[in-house]
Amino acid sequence: MFHRILIPVDGSPTSGKALVTALQLARESGGRVRLVHSFDELAYMSGFEYSADVLQECRGYAEKVLQEGLDIARAAGVPADTKLMEAPGQRLGDQVAEEARRFEADLIVVGTHGRRGIGRVLLGSGAEQVIRQAPVPVLSIRGEEQQKPR
Repeated sequence: MFHRILIPVDGSPTSGKALVTALQLARESGGRVRLVHSFDELAYMSGFEYSADVLQECRGYAEKVLQEGLDIARAAGVPADTKLMEAPGQRLGDQVAEEARRFEADLIVVGTHGRRGIGRVLLGSGAEQVIRQAPVPVLSIRGEEQQKPR
């Protein structure tokens, strides 16, 4: 059913759950996956001046996240590739939608932290952006439930 699955990854446990789910779907359907990670140098420089070393370290982390995901996909026997998306100033949802079109994805699998209230307002929701902009169906995978204060 789904043969080309796009998976935004960021190295978080929630992203890992989305990856595992996408790999299961791809394996069952004989499909392939593309893992993507968004790196925006401008986001790192807003308000602060970062050295080239810091930016290189951030880029290195992004590449590590992609490589780890690729290793997991290969271990699962699922054909996979990666893409480091660098589009300064472009929102995550737009980048993912654009890459879904390029890859000719028929599904996007994204992890969501399920933040509500002020946490959602302050931290935003990458998954929500992806869902709103996606040109194909999106499967959102919830992270671990956060403990609510008593």
